[in-house]
Amino acid sequence: MTPRITWETIERQLLADFASKSADSKGRKIDEPPCPIRTCYQRDRDRIIHCKAFRRLKYKTQVLPLPEGDHYRTRLTHTLEVSQIARTIARALRLNEDLTEAIALGHDLGHTPFGHMGEEVLDELAKENGLNGFRHAEQSLRIVDSLEGDGKGLNLTLEVREGILQHSKGQVDVHEGLKLYEPSTYEAWVVRVSDSIAYLNHDLDDAIRARLVSIHEVPEEVIGLLGDTHSKRIGTLVTDVVNNSGKGGIYLSDASLGSMELLRSFLYERVYLGPQARKERPKVKHVLSTIFHYLLSNPHVFDSLEFTDVEANAITRVIDFISGMTDRYAMAFFGDIAVPTPWPLDISLSDRTP
Repeated sequence: MTPRITWETIERQLLADFASKSADSKGRKIDEPPCPIRTCYQRDRDRIIHCKAFRRLKYKTQVLPLPEGDHYRTRLTHTLEVSQIARTIARALRLNEDLTEAIALGHDLGHTPFGHMGEEVLDELAKENGLNGFRHAEQSLRIVDSLEGDGKGLNLTLEVREGILQHSKGQVDVHEGLKLYEPSTYEAWVVRVSDSIAYLNHDLDDAIRARLVSIHEVPEEVIGLLGDTHSKRIGTLVTDVVNNSGKGGIYLSDASLGSMELLRSFLYERVYLGPQARKERPKVKHVLSTIFHYLLSNPHVFDSLEFTDVEANAITRVIDFISGMTDRYAMAFFGDIAVPTPWPLDISLSDRTP
């Protein structure tokens, strides 16, 4: 037996009956010969890690635009924290860790520069220009389906594609035949829950580090139930998910869910929609709107890019390009098109004589 077949056999022996088995995958859009070494979900994980969109996550904002401190989270470190939490839960529940990890690593590939402020601006611009809006989960799927691999996509399995699309709440439509109402596998549910556990807790940690809030301002119920340190809160919630989940679904207890919602409300009031965010959002909108309208008026810019979807309409191509920008690239691009370039400083004495 090849290593892949051996591992597929081990999965049937070790994983829970409600876990996704690699050998039972519904497959890819384009059939491929199986790898002799890796299962289909292991291949998907590797393809995501090696794609350009994944590398760009290291320079994309999580909460604080253009953070200068070395210890603030970026979209990449957020992704890794989600992956770690999700794998811990998946292993404890005997779910497929490889599928869980692949979904977790790919779930935020479509996120914009400047975090959720950037997503809100692109959503507004898309709607103002005839599209249905912009959602990073749908853009993540578009990246792995159409924009990576020189326009061929990564040809991921259906289970990974669905999980990427379904990781975010609030989706109420059908996209490419996939239902967005709820995750379609237990592994996808684990990633959705792990995403919330990760971002609520590390956003609080970063906000405290940035002195946007104090630990003493966090609601007492949150601290009392979840813990007074970052690691305690993560540990409490992971343990709670494991203890309350199984064949019936992936759940948090009512008490933990209530504390998370209280923490979410606190962060929205004080951080996501707080004074610092209100000050920065108009700047983000100005930068991205300027880039958006410049690209619409100068489509020749796309001629020099490595790849864009040539069959997409002009608005979609611009949205694709901007959403793929890192924070620092967006600022550099904005500087090139909107900030005057000074002439070289003339320091010759001969030109200064009367």
